[in-house]
Amino acid sequence: MNFVHFCQVNRGSETFRRRVEDRGVLKKRQQQVNYIAGDYANRKPGHIRIERMGHTLLCKLEFILFNLLYKQYSGVYQCCGHRKSSDSTKCSNRVSIHVSDRPRSRLTAGTTTVSVGDRVTLSCSVEKSAGWKYEWFRRTSHTSEYRINDGENGNIRVSQGGIYRCRGFRGEPAVYSDKSDEVTINITFSNKVSVTQKPSWSQMFRGETITLTCEVQGGEGVQWEYEWRRPQSQTFRTNRKDWTFTASISGDYSCKSRPTDDSYSGTKWSEAVRVSVSDKPRSRLTAGTTTVSVGDRVTLSCSVEKSAGWKYEWFRRTSHTSEYRINDGENGNIRVSQGGIYRCRGSRGEPAVYSDKSDEVTINITFSNKVSVTQKPSWSQMFRGETITLTCEVQGGEGVQWEYEWRTPQSQTFRTNRKDWTFTASISGDYSCKSRPTDDSYSATKWSEAARVSVSAHKPKAEMKITEFPAEGRVNLSCSVKPSSGWSFFWFRGEKLSKPLTIQEAVFLSNGQISVSQGGVYRCRGGRGEPVYHTEFSDPITVDEPVLRVSPRWLSPGSSVTLSCEVEHVSAGWSFYWYKAVPDLSHKSGSYSYELLPASSNGTADNSYIIHGQTHTAGYVCRAGRGEPHVYTLYSQPHFVWSGDLHPSASLSVSPDRVQHFTSDSLSLTCEGNSAEWRVGSFLLPDLLSFCSDWGTMTGSTCHVQKIQSSNAVFWCESGSAFSNAVNITGHNDDLILLSPVHPVTEGHSVTLGCKWRTENLLSKVFFYQNDTLIQSESRVEMIIPAVSKSHEGFYKCQSSGKESPQSWLAVTSSRPDSSSLHVLMIVGPVCVFLLMIFLLMFYLYRKSKDSSSISRSDEQNQNCDPDEIDAEHNTYASLLHGQPEFGLFTTIY
Repeated sequence: MNFVHFCQVNRGSETFRRRVEDRGVLKKRQQQVNYIAGDYANRKPGHIRIERMGHTLLCKLEFILFNLLYKQYSGVYQCCGHRKSSDSTKCSNRVSIHVSDRPRSRLTAGTTTVSVGDRVTLSCSVEKSAGWKYEWFRRTSHTSEYRINDGENGNIRVSQGGIYRCRGFRGEPAVYSDKSDEVTINITFSNKVSVTQKPSWSQMFRGETITLTCEVQGGEGVQWEYEWRRPQSQTFRTNRKDWTFTASISGDYSCKSRPTDDSYSGTKWSEAVRVSVSDKPRSRLTAGTTTVSVGDRVTLSCSVEKSAGWKYEWFRRTSHTSEYRINDGENGNIRVSQGGIYRCRGSRGEPAVYSDKSDEVTINITFSNKVSVTQKPSWSQMFRGETITLTCEVQGGEGVQWEYEWRTPQSQTFRTNRKDWTFTASISGDYSCKSRPTDDSYSATKWSEAARVSVSAHKPKAEMKITEFPAEGRVNLSCSVKPSSGWSFFWFRGEKLSKPLTIQEAVFLSNGQISVSQGGVYRCRGGRGEPVYHTEFSDPITVDEPVLRVSPRWLSPGSSVTLSCEVEHVSAGWSFYWYKAVPDLSHKSGSYSYELLPASSNGTADNSYIIHGQTHTAGYVCRAGRGEPHVYTLYSQPHFVWSGDLHPSASLSVSPDRVQHFTSDSLSLTCEGNSAEWRVGSFLLPDLLSFCSDWGTMTGSTCHVQKIQSSNAVFWCESGSAFSNAVNITGHNDDLILLSPVHPVTEGHSVTLGCKWRTENLLSKVFFYQNDTLIQSESRVEMIIPAVSKSHEGFYKCQSSGKESPQSWLAVTSSRPDSSSLHVLMIVGPVCVFLLMIFLLMFYLYRKSKDSSSISRSDEQNQNCDPDEIDAEHNTYASLLHGQPEFGLFTTIY
């Protein structure tokens, strides 16, 4: 509904009347409203009064103008005119005015993206009101907003991209709404866009450089701007169609383009390009074979799986050199003829991105030289603990300095610079070797054929047996170790298992056989190799031999010597043979030749034999035999009868001259007589025969003993034809010893006995005893007997400071023949004188009568006075010079 109001205002003499319209539209805030008052009848000046809601607004103008409306201006208005001349007032009708906020236009578009050549309709409206006309505005990101003349209706069609707004206006003067929100219109070009990848590898690796190119088909001549969309849906723009970046994550990449002068026109998004990115790869190196012969080559291949475009670098090192790059091309295959440790890695792109290096591959070059293993010793059967040497021989390898590698039965290997490998055998198995030059550890020969070493875990045991009983009373023994070879054999007699028999003690027939002439318990064992590996001892074998007993052991004047020969199995039929032992000095260690005693060549039925007239030291042996043909036992061990008397032909002197010695004392035994060659024998009581070479040093005719042992032994000298006197020498661990002479003392001579401490002189009283009877008790350390007689013969000892020496026998010899010898001389002497006188008488008669028969008789009678018989009588006399039988000078000292 339209309302027309008039208000009257006086302006001078004129009255103006204006119409005020209210079309029922609420006036918006900040709109301009003009209230015009007019009086067409009377145009004289006057006042206008306008009332609003009971308030009067006075105005001298014909109208009132509200330039800016506010909500508080809402209300009912009327105007009144006052005529000054008549004081009359007239008021208009009332007008209701409503004021609200200014409206905002609303812009809508059918679509915001259209293809080139198409148009999009934009619609502008002001809600809940009418009478509006519209203005249109456009801008870009590079230009400011400007009005476009596309009509005032509420719809326009546009084909140009950009940012659009609109606003409404109405009334006169026009009232404007607020501008609408912006709407962006994008024009889509029909040009197809595609993304290309360079390099075009299907698999990229983190850190590689990749270039994507946004290609616009048919877009030549247009300066484009490009927009990229990344895997995280992020976008960015660039003026370059190539986008180079470092690959980091897998995902889809796409692009679109727009002209640089129209940022609201562009292409569609390209199809996405899938970029697959993974961690840095490891190269893989493979070899056709890792061992080739000299002159051949091996192909090495390097690859990076599931990816392409790689070039390759090759590296080589040895155990002695650091890794270095070899220039053998960049393809994935090379051929090498040199041993060593190889690696490779791939590279691609610009700048290059490298894969991790491959694992190492060792290439060994095999020489054609044949290698063999030799074994020393070459015994087929070895025993645990033996020493074996294997040698690695390279045929034609002269002049090359080789290093050797050995492979053991446990498949373990080790290297050495020596071709000989010496070790202790422990297990059976195969051993092989190969060689390589010391300056090229990756070139080598092939493995040799295996050498089989058989090792027994059990130590072998020697086997000994008696093979035969040859003539001359010997026994042959054989020793063997089965089943093996290469053994030398060692023989032992008695309990001395640490000292093998020597050629002086047995006849060595061959390796594994000996001939022995002494009885006893025998054992053997084998030994071989270096150092010597010994078998177990064989079981013992007892070789029986007669046992010779001599009585007395020490000669006494006038006594005979009785030999008795005992065999182990006493039975009838034995004959006994008696021999004198003659020293054989071609062997320094106790060899003798044997001479049959008189009346012994055919043997004796009795197992005893008596020797009369023996005055010097002598040795004897015996043996037995029986059967036809006669089979002999072994010779018995030599046994001796000793004489203490000195003889010019052979004598023994001792320094220091005493019977008792402290252990650890030194001693010299000197031989004198009619010989240029001597040896010194010893009989360690009761029956151990030995010689100076066993316990001393023989220099010329003197045996030097460095250290006396605790013992009781008899010593004598031997030449090629005679024995010397014998002496008894004892060694003691005691602190006190008796000093007494080693030789018998002649009656009438003086003798001095002494007492000696081991470490100091005697300080207290010394007691001397004879046969346990005290004979001197003085502070002197010596006892002198000025003239010795037979009554002084006996056992002597001394005491001092509570200590007592061992006792020794003092022997006394007579200075004249004994009575029995004189008795024999008194009988034999006259007979010989009488016979001599008869012989002279007959000789005289013969001379006178030349009767030949008288000569024959004289010779016959002369035989009754045999010089040998005279010597025998003399020997009988001499034998009486010694004292008690066997006990004698060298009876055991306690």
